[in-house]
Amino acid sequence: MMKKRNFFSRAWELYYDGFKNMSKWGKQVWIVILVKLFVMFVILKLFFFPNFLKTNFETDEQRGDHVLEELTEPIK
Repeated sequence: MMKKRNFFSRAWELYYDGFKNMSKWGKQVWIVILVKLFVMFVILKLFFFPNFLKTNFETDEQRGDHVLEELTEPIK
């Protein structure tokens, strides 16, 4: 009789088995993909996209007012 497993354990086994049996070329492609994602979401965020609202406004109310004003202001 088979033991019924939850979704996460079945998904983990699917991906683990797939990556384990992947060719060397496929593993290298996934490494490149993961490095690119890391650069896009971590490095670029840190250096090129500062937290504008945190640095220019002190309270949440001021931040909310600024966002509302920017969203509702007609295009110039």
